[in-house]
Amino acid sequence: MAKKKTRKVRTQLKKGHQGRRRRGDFTREYHEHGFTDKSPMRRERVSGKGDLTRHRTIIGEASADEHDALNVQLDINEKDCLHGRVLSVHGLDCKVLAGDGKTYQCAIRGLLKNLNTDQRNVIAAGDVVSIRPERNTDAGERYEAMIVRIEPRYGCISRTSKGQQHVLVANVDQLIIVASIAEPELKPNLIDRFLVTAEKVGCEPIICFNKIDLLNPNEIQPIAGTYGQLGYRTLYTSTETGIGIDSLKSLIADKQNVVVGQSGVGKSSLLNAVEPTLELRTKSVSKDNQKGRHTTTAAHLIQLDCGGYIVDTPGIRQFQLWDVIAEEVAGFYRDLRPYVDDCKFHDCTHIHENPCGVKRAVADGLLDLRRYESYCQIRTEL
Repeated sequence: MAKKKTRKVRTQLKKGHQGRRRRGDFTREYHEHGFTDKSPMRRERVSGKGDLTRHRTIIGEASADEHDALNVQLDINEKDCLHGRVLSVHGLDCKVLAGDGKTYQCAIRGLLKNLNTDQRNVIAAGDVVSIRPERNTDAGERYEAMIVRIEPRYGCISRTSKGQQHVLVANVDQLIIVASIAEPELKPNLIDRFLVTAEKVGCEPIICFNKIDLLNPNEIQPIAGTYGQLGYRTLYTSTETGIGIDSLKSLIADKQNVVVGQSGVGKSSLLNAVEPTLELRTKSVSKDNQKGRHTTTAAHLIQLDCGGYIVDTPGIRQFQLWDVIAEEVAGFYRDLRPYVDDCKFHDCTHIHENPCGVKRAVADGLLDLRRYESYCQIRTEL
């Protein structure tokens, strides 16, 4: 890995970060008044250089990958700053737990907000940031600061939102996928999408089948068993009976975790069972359509008494993969990977070609048919 160095970096700002300086219709102005004063060419710069440019030279640590402006680490005065972790994000306001033990209400540095990036929001829950406390901080319990730099990320759980990267949470080690076996019904394809994301970013996935008290566990054993045979850690839980709560608590202790799943599967209820002092808001599933109601509205980082932290995220009904191309989907399916080399064509999609090693494995019963259909659905969408 190339060593980073501080230097001047030419980066791009967002479109519209500054007002357009050139006035409007010169033709109409000429016909009405004529140009009797100074020539417009002497007072207007109309080229792409100067004030109209969206590029700016900044000083920071440049990595090898500079296509996203956030990969450039801005140069700051370390003596005036504290390191902290973002607890939650509400628009442009963030709560940050700093190294001094205080929680700061933070605004975001203007340059960070204007850097050109594919991300929907420049800050995400779980981010490690550098903040500069404000001098006019109130003497009471409210502390204010400015986020001046985002430290390098890893383990980002993201989805596609209107063509942009929506980072749900950053810097996590474990992805806790919560799926209810009933109320609302189980969605295996959604589980598969989270597993593809976990494989992509290098997180350890844990599949938690919740509300096990509502159904006989034997009825979902074919699905749960398939994931178990692939090496994924699976867990049965119930907040009503307490089944699996202790096991879940031991798995997340001293780790950096995020809980994901569709609305109504019981993510907040599970966290309340693990940490009874949290008292997170919960709602019952709608009786009309058996869909969950949105209770958690924003990702929120929670420190655990057993060590580490966990991020509770809003319910997700659709999860579009980010930064995954169609050709690499098969590589993220553990059960498909061994049969890819048996295909005749090196660019085989494993959908319509013959002969195909993956399709042959499905026909021979070596691959689960539901998992193969899930792959085909994701591959076709991409």
